[in-house]
Amino acid sequence: MRGFLGELIGTMILVVFGIGSGAGLNLKKAYGNGSNWTLITIDWGLAVALGVYVAGKIGSMGHLNPAVTISFAIFGLFPWHQVLPYLTGQFLGAFLGAIIIIVQYYPHFKESKNVEQGNTVGIFATRPAIKSPLFNFLSEVIATFFFIFSMINLGNFTQGLKPLIIGLLVTVVGMALGSTTGFAINPARDFAPRLAYAILPVPNKGTAEWSYAWIPICGPIVGGILATALSVFVK
Repeated sequence: MRGFLGELIGTMILVVFGIGSGAGLNLKKAYGNGSNWTLITIDWGLAVALGVYVAGKIGSMGHLNPAVTISFAIFGLFPWHQVLPYLTGQFLGAFLGAIIIIVQYYPHFKESKNVEQGNTVGIFATRPAIKSPLFNFLSEVIATFFFIFSMINLGNFTQGLKPLIIGLLVTVVGMALGSTTGFAINPARDFAPRLAYAILPVPNKGTAEWSYAWIPICGPIVGGILATALSVFVK
């Protein structure tokens, strides 16, 4: 239960601060309107760092990411009996985080009448800069590989300043590798907010772009498995 709660609340914090920046930078009449990729990557880094701190304090391992949980379990770094509670917490936390942002920015969704005015699923989930399924998939695999391989070598990443280092790592990955697909590197962070956007009454919303959704789910899981496999092999 501590693991479930930690993953739920930590992922909720991650998503609130992460997609909140997307809403503030894209929706009409928000003070932060005017997209800036550097600001977005820094914000996501801090969002992850704070989520990991809170999750670790509550009693989870601070994964906040199914790609981490699944790949760690496959290679014996995490017990299988905890996988389902962790995944449930991650997806539910991300969904709740998306609900909070819908409420927070509801008047601005009403002001933003269409996609051209910033009201897109891109606030909640990732979209490719250039739609090319193979290369979009590879982009998510590569970004997640370097994220998780670097993270594994930190050891217990909920302790001391390590969550902040994880946040800086997310920012570096976003700046270096993220501008092709928006660097989901986390299936829960992408799928659950995308689902919330699709099924909840967001004013003037566009399509949820489900035809793309498999890439930020499958790409990070493959990247995480490859990164963990290499880490175990070279250890």
